[in-house]
Amino acid sequence: MNRRDFIKAMGWTAAAGLVGPAVGAGAISEKKPNFVIIYADDLGYGDLSCFGHPTLKTPHLDRMAAEGAKLTQFYSAASVCTPSRAALLTGRLPIRSGMCSDKRAVLFPDSGGGLPKSEVTIAEMLKPQGYASGCFGKWHLGHLPAFLPTSNGFDTYFGIPYSNDMDRIKDAPKDANTKPEVEYFNVPLMRDEEIIERPADQYTITRRYTQEALKFITKNKNRPFFVYLAHNMPHIPLFSNKEFRGSSLRGLYGDVVEEVDWSVGQILDALRKQGVAENTLVLFSSDNGPWLVYKQHGGSAGPLRDGKGSTWEGGMREPAIAWWPGTIHAGSLLTDTASTLDVFPTLAELAGAVMPEDRIYDGYSLVPLLTGKGPGKRDIMVYYRGTQLRALRKGPWKIHLFTKTEYMGQKIQKHDPPLLFHVEIDPGEQYEVGNQHPEIMADLLEEVKKHQATVKPRPSQLEIPLAKGS
Repeated sequence: MNRRDFIKAMGWTAAAGLVGPAVGAGAISEKKPNFVIIYADDLGYGDLSCFGHPTLKTPHLDRMAAEGAKLTQFYSAASVCTPSRAALLTGRLPIRSGMCSDKRAVLFPDSGGGLPKSEVTIAEMLKPQGYASGCFGKWHLGHLPAFLPTSNGFDTYFGIPYSNDMDRIKDAPKDANTKPEVEYFNVPLMRDEEIIERPADQYTITRRYTQEALKFITKNKNRPFFVYLAHNMPHIPLFSNKEFRGSSLRGLYGDVVEEVDWSVGQILDALRKQGVAENTLVLFSSDNGPWLVYKQHGGSAGPLRDGKGSTWEGGMREPAIAWWPGTIHAGSLLTDTASTLDVFPTLAELAGAVMPEDRIYDGYSLVPLLTGKGPGKRDIMVYYRGTQLRALRKGPWKIHLFTKTEYMGQKIQKHDPPLLFHVEIDPGEQYEVGNQHPEIMADLLEEVKKHQATVKPRPSQLEIPLAKGS
């Protein structure tokens, strides 16, 4: 199928050029911009020095923030791996794509499902616009051939198909996650559709992801490109390269995060060296909050409450940095509410693609916010765990319908009336104020009804068993 037929089949049209000059640090180039998404795994809101950590050293991310923008109210669309990645790459809540479940949090090696073919990824959206797309790192949207990155618009893939703690060898000691050895975990390393190493050498994996991404950038510097660099660190088990081992005041967790920071520096330096920095938007964030149950081997949510798996702020509000020299004002502090759900429409607008009209999207373009042309467009943020809507934020106000501290054996708690917090005055969600603001409570409950009326859950892809012989 040629490009014109592909666009027609998808119900899209190619926009004539971009959306006009940005009223920011500079005008957006008439040449289609490049995109780089760098995604950490289980990194907490408080795990970067530019977001307040007192001992972790992240000089490259700090410089990225100084040269670009920090987004301080930026959310993942889920509090665990698989649904959060599905939302980032499709711009749609996982409940709309079936990439969530109340029985299984994520996809496992014994899962037979994955991202449905009916879903459109960023890579598939960019392909008719002439983009080369490369995926490097953790995928976790299905490990069977039909679900791999190369079946979802990416031209090349180098990485692991699911989390680095999966495929554990049965006789591995119980503390293998906190005292890791490569041979305890049988996770495969893949190039495109083939396994090239098993078990993957996780001590060198952050470096190798970075090297592959650098090669891709160099190869495609003369055409528009999209790089999705999805590190599987600092997800437990923690592995760092020998050059970083024992170097951080924060311990092993710090070693791992500081190596991810090194990787970011390598990417930004390459963009400068290849002369494409001023035509490249780079976004850095994390898939969900820190895995607190692992204590010193887990991260920190900083001032936020709880962590991975929960719909308290620490589970889904993430550190986020946007960098685009000459277009994003250096040193910007953006406090507008934003989400990974907004990445798809942002890149679509910048690439000159018109959003498909045959499905509901849950994001808004961040172009006005990032370029200084206007405020963010997001007023509502919904917080799901599986298919259950647990919380909703509107403006600075957030209600919790259900709460649960994950991985601690606690039972889910239903709140009637819901809990109400002002998460700008009280980002740690310590002071419940529902009795003081009945009108706010009523308004947010009405927003819950409006949202739920738009949702038609699809059968869960996470519950499909792996067929025999697969």
